Amino acid sequence: MKILYTTRATATGGRSGRSQLDDGSLGFDLAMPGSGKAGANPEQLFAIGYAACFDSALALTAQRMKKTIRGSRTSAEVGMGQNSAGGYALDIDLYVEVHGLPEAEARELVDTTHRVCPYSNALHGNVDVRLHVSVA
Repeated sequence: MKILYTTRATATGGRSGRSQLDDGSLGFDLAMPGSGKAGANPEQLFAIGYAACFDSALALTAQRMKKTIRGSRTSAEVGMGQNSAGGYALDIDLYVEVHGLPEAEARELVDTTHRVCPYSNALHGNVDVRLHVSVA
């Protein structure tokens, strides 16, 4: 695989510490969900990244498929729970709104994008990802 981009982040203190990009451009204080402490959690950060990546991949995929869309909006809902082996796993719903296509074409575009997006590819076969498509 030809690597197109690499970034690095470092965490200290785990879920109750701090995570930041090594170049200093972005950082977050972290807090356990329900702790009352101010801060984000890893699932929130993952949701932000997945939503942005998928929405960008959607535009690229539409262009490749020669589909004209007037815009899109992607929301990622990321849950975390205990799996049957006693470990933890993610559970994800992607809500994708496509502007300018009929529903069947929008569904085809989203399904194809799910095979293009690097986040989706990283999760394939490991995490349940449900796609919800709407049109506007």
